[in-house]
Amino acid sequence: MLYDCRTIADRDRGVAAAVEAVKSGELVVLPTDTVYGIGADAFTPHAITALHHARSATNRVPPPVLIGSRHTLDGLVYSLPKAARELADAFWPGALTLYVEHSPSLQWDLGDTGGQVAVRMPLHPVALEVLREVGPMAVTTANKVGGAAPATAEEAREQLEYSVRVYLEAGPAAEPAPSTIIDVTGDVPRV
Repeated sequence: MLYDCRTIADRDRGVAAAVEAVKSGELVVLPTDTVYGIGADAFTPHAITALHHARSATNRVPPPVLIGSRHTLDGLVYSLPKAARELADAFWPGALTLYVEHSPSLQWDLGDTGGQVAVRMPLHPVALEVLREVGPMAVTTANKVGGAAPATAEEAREQLEYSVRVYLEAGPAAEPAPSTIIDVTGDVPRV
């Protein structure tokens, strides 16, 4: 089902439907400040598998994790380096992805992470509203592997079809470019 989040009534229904879908282990497409993403609950293994299948991807490249609050990052990492904290404080929400060591106690299976995960807090009100309700989500570009990155939910639906339960349309992506990724797992941050 596609919801046009540019109208208040449809946005409220769409966000509620997306929250219900994620909590049920199903997939949603949502706008971010870069491109549209396909997402699932980061802690539901069958949802992560469905995300990989929907994109025709393997689990060798784990999806990034999007969060709705800067404070959520503290609960996901083993130890947050000072540089990572400063970058998050300065550039979140926004198109900055931090590659960090995740806490070994987390009960998730994002794929072959090697103990590390890419985390981002997007600067989009619809995405933040969903993320604040459901918690961390595994979210990656809402396209088939090799397909064009979608600038709208409708473009994502053309590629992903019925593998996704809820599509949240918010108009064309403002910045259809990927976020900057900074690895903060070593002594010196690397772009």
